[in-house]
Formats: sequence, structure tokens, C-alpha cells
Amino acid sequence: MSQSSLPNPHNPFPETRLRRWRLILGGGAADGICAGSDGLGFSLNSQDAAIDGALSALYDSDRSGGLGSSSPKVARWLGDIRSYFPASVVRVMQQDALERLNLQRMLLEPEMLEAVEPDVHLVANLLSLSGIMPSKTKETARIVVRRVVEELQRKLENPTRQAVMGSLNRAARNRRPRHHEIDWNRTIRTNLKNYQPDYRTIIPETKIGYGRKRSSLRDIILCVDQSGSMATSVVYAGIFSAVLATLPAVKTSMVVFDTAVVDLTEMLQDPVEVLFGTQLGGGTDINRALAYCQGLVRQPQETILVLISDLYEGGNNEEMLKRIATLVASGVQFITLLALSDDGSPAYDHRNTAAIAGFGVPSFACTPDLFPDLMAAAINRQDISQWAASHDISASRSR
Repeated sequence: MSQSSLPNPHNPFPETRLRRWRLILGGGAADGICAGSDGLGFSLNSQDAAIDGALSALYDSDRSGGLGSSSPKVARWLGDIRSYFPASVVRVMQQDALERLNLQRMLLEPEMLEAVEPDVHLVANLLSLSGIMPSKTKETARIVVRRVVEELQRKLENPTRQAVMGSLNRAARNRRPRHHEIDWNRTIRTNLKNYQPDYRTIIPETKIGYGRKRSSLRDIILCVDQSGSMATSVVYAGIFSAVLATLPAVKTSMVVFDTAVVDLTEMLQDPVEVLFGTQLGGGTDINRALAYCQGLVRQPQETILVLISDLYEGGNNEEMLKRIATLVASGVQFITLLALSDDGSPAYDHRNTAAIAGFGVPSFACTPDLFPDLMAAAINRQDISQWAASHDISASRSR
């Protein structure tokens, strides 16, 4: 074995690994060996030192001045992290800065708002601050929100359209058509197994008709809790509602609530207006919201009502549960989503989920990429508990 291949007792790790550990651990003890004590013994070059400084300003802010109160310093830091890290990491650091250093003020100044990397969490923060934004900042905020909304629409629109329309087409098939309603092409293909060679004909044992001539085949009502903990769910619900509203075979309504109820259905042609029509924060009155949605139900058997809430009821809890039971008994397909976001399962009221499960309604969190398939399953009246289990989603169920 050559001497060069022997491990260096003073530096047993490859340089790239040492560099990563040094940036992860930060300075202080990690630099200690350079001062004669234990440590990594790795010196940063000028660019890595700048990266280390950006990380320290955020994650070592309790031991140093951090980003301080200087707006130029915050703006410079935002520009630095965008040049040092990929967009996905920048978004995480921005969110950490908002939470750890209480830098909400950076979203109230147009110059700094233009420097941030837009994502769904940033949109949620902007919506929560919209009530106190200066008019100039709100104009910038709308531009940022529209960028995020358009990006999410491009990602979510086709899967939603394909899943929902495919299910509607299947659900609309009329299995007991009158003579003038028969779809002969599909009827013949379905009955080819009944071909009679002697008579050179097919016995149409199963007749398939065209879809029902209705303005909408399903009514979908999204009832969305806009309390602060549901911020990202509100963003995704607004975008999905806008997409569903473009489908002619579906009548979509979007209702948001805290202690008051606001119907945003008329705004669905512009999801940005929908989002700025919400007011994140405040209390929660689920019972009042469901009472309003109950008034929107035209044909219970053709209605899907999606309640998006963590189920912490600030109103009349007993009346809320009775109302859900009544809606389910009437034939409404009721779905409870504890969250519609990428953030995993939130904190929620376990007693209410257990009670609602007793009505045959499971409660679970759903990621945006699965929501189109969930709607397709609901349109086909699949067992939603089984659907959740097939996607490895933990759902509360009746026992």
C-alpha cells in the first residue's frame, strides 16, 4: 500500500465531506482545532465563508446579531441565499426566517417582496398580512401570488380535468336507456360476447345510453376553514375550486369560514381574487358554515361536500355533528379533509373525527397531487375509506 493511500490521522475524511459538515455545524467548536482544540480542522474558502455567513445569520441568530432590524441587511440576505442555494432550499430558509426571526415586515415592503422565492407558504403568509399591507405592497403581493397560482395551475389543472371528466363520463352512463337514448356503438361493443352465429346478430343484453342531459352531473361544494392553521389548505382549495369551476359538467361552489361565512363562488374565474377574498386567522364556526352549505344542496344524491378543517369547533359542536349526520343521511357524499397540503397530517380534534367516522365518514389529510383522484373516487361513489387505505393514507374510521 502506498503512503498516499493511507488515511491521514489528522484529517481522516474526504475534503467534500468535511466541507459539508463544517457548513452544517457552523463555526465555534467546529473551527476549534484551528485554535488548538478539538474540531473539524477545515478552513472555508471565501465563497463558503459567505455561505456560512448566510446560514449563521439565520440559524445562529440567538448567539449573534442575526439579520438585525436593518431592511437593507434583510434584502441583501435574501439575495445571497438565492445565489447560494437551489430554489427548494431558499423556500425552506425563507420560511424559517419568518418563523424564527419574526421577519413578517420583510413581506410588507415591495423591494424585499420582489427578492423572495415564491411558493405556497409564502402565499399563505401574504394572505395573512393582506389586511395590513400598504396599497403599493399589495400590488406587488398580487404579482407574487399570481406567479405561484399560475405555476400550481399548470401543474394541477390537467390531472384534475382528466380524473374528474373521466369519472363523470363513467358515472353518466345510462344503463336503462329509452330507445332514442341508446348509445349503439358502446352497446354493441359491450354485447359482442352475445353474438349468435346462426342468426348473425347480437343480443343486446346490456343497453348503454348517453349521459343524462343535465347542466351539471355533480355539484361539488368545498367548505374551507380559513383559520390560521389551515393557511396552505386555503391556497390549494382556492386553486382546485377555480379549476373545477372550468368544467361544464360540474357545478362548483367554494365557501370559506371562520366565525363568519363567505361564499366566494362568483370569484372562481380568478383564483387570485379568490385567495385575496379570504381572511386567514380568527375563530371557527363549522356548524354555521355547514348550515350555509346545506342551503346550497339541490340534489343530495348528486352532491359532494368536502369539508376542509381541523375540526376544532368554536361554535355549537353538538349541532355541527347533527348537521353532518343529516347531510349524510340525505344522500350527500360528505368528505372530511383535515388538511389539503404537502405538510402532512396536522393537529386536529380527535373526538370529532371519531364521531364523524361513526356516520361512515373518514377524516384524513390529503396532498394536492392526490386530490384529483379523490374527487374521481367520490364521483364514482367509491368507498372513501378504502380509497384512503389504497393510497396509504391513515384515516379515522368507524369501529
